[in-house]
Amino acid sequence: MENVIDKLWEEYQKTQFLLTQPLSSAFSFAIVTAYNPFGSQLTPSQNRLRDRQLQLKINTFQSPYRCLVGAAPDLSYMEKSWAIFIDKDQALELGREFKQHAIYYVNDGLLSLIACFDEQKDEVVMGQFRTRLQLVSDFPEV
Repeated sequence: MENVIDKLWEEYQKTQFLLTQPLSSAFSFAIVTAYNPFGSQLTPSQNRLRDRQLQLKINTFQSPYRCLVGAAPDLSYMEKSWAIFIDKDQALELGREFKQHAIYYVNDGLLSLIACFDEQKDEVVMGQFRTRLQLVSDFPEV
């Protein structure tokens, strides 16, 4: 099982992000998804239901948020996600609530990958968020 999680951790570090509008790097924000808890492959309808539940939870923060898509570099795999202007601790709690291995956090324009459950894993600074960003006119069907 550990090998599967390690493989996912490596894949998470390659993620690109599709947005329909730029995000200011003047503010810190989290990137969280509800799709495929603990790396299990759910059906599109199950993922859409989880995404709606996540959006309801996000609304309780009363903070700005934006939809985005986390994707493999070749766009062969995509998950709908949310950029939420909350602090890192709130983001980790949200990731844990929605059973995610990890969340992303952007602070001063730097993108980090943070494990939600495995406290042995160090936070991985992945570089400037803008280098992982692709602006699109519309999101692909996820």
